Amino acid sequence: MKPNIIFIMADDMGYGDVGCYNPESKIPTPHMDRLAARGIRFRDAHSPSAVCTPTRYGVLTGRYCWRTRLKEGVIGGYARPLIEKERPTLASILKHSGYHTACIGKWHVGLGFQDRNGKPTEVEGQIDFSRPITGGPAELGFDYAYYNAGCGTCAPPYGFIENRHFVDQSFSLFDPSETGSLPSGGFAQSRGMMGESWVTRDADPLITEKACAYLEERAHADVPFFLYLTPNAPHEPCQERFVPDFARDMSAAGARGDLVWLFDWVVGQVIETLERSGQLDNTLLFVTSDNGALPGDFVLDDQGRRLDSGTGRNEFLYRGYGHKPNAAWRGFKAHIWEGGHRIPLIASWPAAMAAHTVSDELFCLTDIMATCASVAGVGLPDDAAEDGYDMLPALLGRKPGDRPIRDATIHHSSYGVFSIRQGRWKMVLNCQDSGGWPTPRGSHPKPGTPGQLYDLVADPCETHNLWCERADIVRRLGRTWRSCGRRSRAGAKG
Repeated sequence: MKPNIIFIMADDMGYGDVGCYNPESKIPTPHMDRLAARGIRFRDAHSPSAVCTPTRYGVLTGRYCWRTRLKEGVIGGYARPLIEKERPTLASILKHSGYHTACIGKWHVGLGFQDRNGKPTEVEGQIDFSRPITGGPAELGFDYAYYNAGCGTCAPPYGFIENRHFVDQSFSLFDPSETGSLPSGGFAQSRGMMGESWVTRDADPLITEKACAYLEERAHADVPFFLYLTPNAPHEPCQERFVPDFARDMSAAGARGDLVWLFDWVVGQVIETLERSGQLDNTLLFVTSDNGALPGDFVLDDQGRRLDSGTGRNEFLYRGYGHKPNAAWRGFKAHIWEGGHRIPLIASWPAAMAAHTVSDELFCLTDIMATCASVAGVGLPDDAAEDGYDMLPALLGRKPGDRPIRDATIHHSSYGVFSIRQGRWKMVLNCQDSGGWPTPRGSHPKPGTPGQLYDLVADPCETHNLWCERADIVRRLGRTWRSCGRRSRAGAKG
């Protein structure tokens, strides 16, 4: 039988959070470490964007999200769908090849909500929460879905959706300033509609329970399954009250570290369920993150308000606990520098893959769709995964000669700054800073502005900008950038 496929993606987990990537990590991650020992660990893996929504779009479609209406940032929880109903998705491709498919966790690529008259609306106050949801997992190839619409830790709507309906039919307005959950001016969940049963700290344990129940159920089926599992951890605001009791103080890196530990616990629960049900050997399991990490926990004053850095640029202070969430890579979530998009990526498939493998193959999460299609033995239509490559040879330790499977990849910051990576060289276009919002806050791209050029072999921490010294490389990467922007599925088969 074809292998089962599970894709587990954290929200804002950095390269340096995971022990097998960073021996000095202050966060225990035993389950991811053991998974890496059983399979392969990629050291040059990247999210297509340094923030959440565009990466999720890229995983599900095999396309860069900047090809859509979303050119920077992320969408809100009530935004209309980014993925067109007719577009092939990772789930629909696998479903058509005989897989049962499930989506459990954070969605955040748009949904269709209705008002009391059944008309589409994105306005929170007009939404009828009892009406069916459109444009979501159920219409994009998933047989089963249990998910929250956006950022469950900080943005409405706060509630789970099962297939096409909210689990809670009763919603009320949640206002932190009125409930006293955090003093005025503090940073926690935003004001908005919340289902009667929603408890933020219990969201990921419930997601895990649903995922493990699904795996137990599929153990008795005669068809393979695909599970897209996306917990909310360790996404901000990373405060102790959002950490489940059993996860508190499990790290030496504060509340954020405890939430990374929680994500590792989720991975462990999945592995344990697969082992118990006899499905582990024939399951291809990916574990990764949607982008790089934030610096740590927000520093709060005695009234619970975020402390500003005093720069006048709305930059907040973070408590890092001596932990480097992105290891030695420069920058953080949302940045165009490596810390924004270089991510842990671990894969294991005991029946087919060698253990204790490390790969320096350039990998982008837009490659997941083409890779899974190859694993399932199914071809892709011409309009699918145009920015993805089949990385199955890298998973199996095989590739033609010394030629890389993926020659180049494009990175995208939260402010819409682009960079192009090819071999040892990385070029940032029209921007001379981070291009994102965490400390240090950067700027949006400005046409005509000199960019940045780094030799990632000689200078992996991006400290020496060679833009003015290597005009030849700038010209060459400019040609590559224009080619990547035009490329079609025909050029993406690897």
